[in-house]
Amino acid sequence: MPPYEKSMEITPFKQRKCLATRKDEVCTIRSKFPNKLPVIVERYLREKKLPLLDKTKFLVPHELTLGQFLSLLRSKIVLEASQALHLLISGKNMSCLSASMGEVYSQFRDPDGFLYITYTDASRDHNSLLLLNEDSHCASHLKPHRPPTLG
Repeated sequence: MPPYEKSMEITPFKQRKCLATRKDEVCTIRSKFPNKLPVIVERYLREKKLPLLDKTKFLVPHELTLGQFLSLLRSKIVLEASQALHLLISGKNMSCLSASMGEVYSQFRDPDGFLYITYTDASRDHNSLLLLNEDSHCASHLKPHRPPTLG
């Protein structure tokens, strides 16, 4: 493994920059790109099968769904069709892929203003994944509201 990759793997974004710097960065991003959300995507620390992304910072539109963002990440990581990719936000396996990034951001953004997403392969640790799946999050307020049908 190249030394740069190893150091990136060991040091998460939050530990590389202090809170004040991260807040300033979010302010700058939001003023330049008011219609975009600042998102940090990092590989799960114990993940060894999936490669690191070439960048961790993304600016995403509010209306993009979590499923569309997952597809974007799959293409950037260059996974085989059979390889699983799971997104964790606040330690929970995000199975509600129809939620918009705006909805996810408003609920899970960090106090520094970034939304932190961790990606992992399902086969990394069967017991941990079972626990994560038990806590899967798709709250009713993240689901699109559909009026009842008459019939």
